[in-house]
This record gives sequence, structure tokens and C-alpha cells, in this order.
Amino acid sequence: MGVTVKTTSPAKSSVAVSPTKFVAENGKLNADAFVNLDHGDPTMFVPYWQKMSEGSTITFPGSQSLSYFSETKSVCWFLEPKLEEEIRRLHRIVGNAAVGEEDCIVVGSGSSQLIQAALYALSSPDPDQPISVVCAAPYYSSYPEIANLLRSRSYKWGGDARNFDKEEAYIELVTTPNNPDGAIREPVVNRPQGTVIYDFAYYWPHYTAISSAPSHDLMLFTFSKCTGHAGSRIGWAIVRNKEVAKKMTKFIEVSTIGVSKDSQLRAAKILGVVSDSCFSGDDFFTYSRNILKERWQSLRQVVKGSDLFHVQKYPILYCHFAKSMTETLPAFAWMKTIKGEVDCVDLLKEHKILARIGTRFGVESNFARISMVSKDEEFNTFLRKLSIIQGRDDPIDDENHTHI
Repeated sequence: MGVTVKTTSPAKSSVAVSPTKFVAENGKLNADAFVNLDHGDPTMFVPYWQKMSEGSTITFPGSQSLSYFSETKSVCWFLEPKLEEEIRRLHRIVGNAAVGEEDCIVVGSGSSQLIQAALYALSSPDPDQPISVVCAAPYYSSYPEIANLLRSRSYKWGGDARNFDKEEAYIELVTTPNNPDGAIREPVVNRPQGTVIYDFAYYWPHYTAISSAPSHDLMLFTFSKCTGHAGSRIGWAIVRNKEVAKKMTKFIEVSTIGVSKDSQLRAAKILGVVSDSCFSGDDFFTYSRNILKERWQSLRQVVKGSDLFHVQKYPILYCHFAKSMTETLPAFAWMKTIKGEVDCVDLLKEHKILARIGTRFGVESNFARISMVSKDEEFNTFLRKLSIIQGRDDPIDDENHTHI
């Protein structure tokens, strides 16, 4: 049973509300305004947390969180014990990671800082040459920037993992489900000289089937993709090797002297609410899947039969969390123009839609990544503009999510 959060109708989200109805209820849409779907800003989740406001609110007295240190025995000396408790609890409930008692939890200011910390920890401090950091294309657009930002002597961006043919040490980033295309990934290089970092930012049951509880040496998760709280800047790593965890902790200690305790305690509170909701009618993951399912159905209906655009298709897999066959519903649409010479982002931009170009992900410019987790207003405006691009100005039936 899903959450009955009200948006524009009492029983369901306004995901597929028609532009005509939206104008009537929310005022005139500005046809000249840009719809920015370049970033994965997770404002889709706001109505749920508005409904859950009472149980998810936390206050801090002025005397709290004065010390740099947390009362923890963890290798990560600034990790709040309550956050570690809720992280372990949620993974047990969802089944998307096997977290042993001896495994270390390292908290960071989002997963971006944790990637830097992991690269620092896994590379040699005094190498003959920087170790290559690779990832199979299409790869997350920030990976090259993260690897090259510090101009480190220890590591550098090495490009597409499929093209890596050097007989030397390397670090491979495996994002699964993948950002931008939502595909389930495994390592590509598979050589004894390599180390793998698994980025599981989107391995949650509202996006994909939970097929197993992975138990890798280094796994990254992020608060923002799980619950939508991107502004809190919290991520965590599950690390098997204590020495690697110590080095990651040292990186964060030197760069930011730990991680905000207020953000950690807020994250602990929110994660606790998500865990509790799994056993109630307010299940966060069911609510989120329902919205994403409606949005994906609406998008596919808009591009159905199109001679301009193609949207990635995904398998239906068994989810151990949901105990049923479930669709893959990525947080991004990986769209391409059918005519390869047409730049997808330029075409969308002509109609005031901002997306991220495929070349940022290591592929051709006829690909574009489009956020599926924006506000209802933005998403519905996007659908309307997309219909206009294809020469259709027909509204979307709010009840059946089909064109009329």
C-alpha cells in the first residue's frame, strides 16, 4: 500500500497532469522559460517529506555538536554513531548491501568527496606515474573532473575502461545502476593489477530491482539519491579493508576536518523514517516508484512512434525487497536522436529544454541525459515541449496517462 501524499489530486501524484489542467490549477505556464533538466536535482520527493514532516523533523539545542569528535569507536572518528546505526539498519531492510560487523563505515560530504578519498586511499603515495582511473562509457560526467581536479601525482583520468589496454595498475569505477543510462554494470577490465570502486548511488528499490546484497571491498552510497535530501551533503562508504578506511578518513580529516554533525544527525533521522516506512502504508520506496513509473509511462507515450527520439528500454527483474518482478525506473532518461547527425541537446535547447550532452559522458552528441526527478511542474512542461518538438500539441490524459 503506497503513500497517499497529495499533490494535485487526492489519490496520486500529478506526474501526468495535462498542461491544460496544470495551467488552470497553478496559473499560466511561461512558454518562454527554460526547463532545466541538466542536473538530477531530486525535488520530486518534496511532497512525501511534506507529508512526513512531523516524524522527520529534528531540532538541535545550541549546546549540541560543539566538539569535532563523535563518541564512536569507528575508524572514522567523526562518524555519528546514530548515523552508522541507521545506515546498517536500512541496508539490512532493503538488502542492497551486505554490511558485516567488521566492515568500516566512512561518512563524507556527499559521494563526490568519498570518491576523492577512495582514489587517495587506493593509489600509491609516491608512484613513478599516476595510476589510471577508468570507467566504461557512458560514464558519470563528473568522474573525469573528480579524477583530474587536484592534478594529483597519484592518479589521473584514464578514460573509457573498454579502451584500457595497459599492463599496469588501475582503478575502475563501476556505477550500477549506471548514471546516465540506468544499465546494470560489472567491471570491464578485470585484471589482477586493478582495484574496483563500486558506486551504488542508485541501487535502491525505487529505481531498480534489488537482485542481491553485494559484498565488495569498497562500495559507495549517497543520501541524496536514496531519500532526495541532496542539500544535506551526506554520503557513506562501506569499506572492507581497515587500512583503506583509515586513509579515506585521513583524506576527509585534512580536507574538511570531518563532516557536519548536524547533517549526519538529520540524515540519521530521515533514514530511520525511511526504514520505519517500509513496514507501514507510507512506504517511501513504493511512493517513489509509483511516481517514477507514471513519469516513465508518460515519457514513453510521448516518444512512441517518434522519428526523432529514442529512449532506452530496460528489463523487468525480480526484486527481493519488493518480492515481485519490477521495472527498472532510472532517475535519468538516456535519450538519443534517431538521426545520428542531429545534436540532441541543441535540438532540445531550441525548445527551451536544458539537458546534459552525451560527450560529457564519453559518447556521441546525439545522446542526452534528462532528469526524471524534478518537480511536477518542470516535468510536465518538459513533456509538453517534447510533444511540440515532434509536431504534436496534444495534452496528456491525466487519468490514463495517454495522449488524447
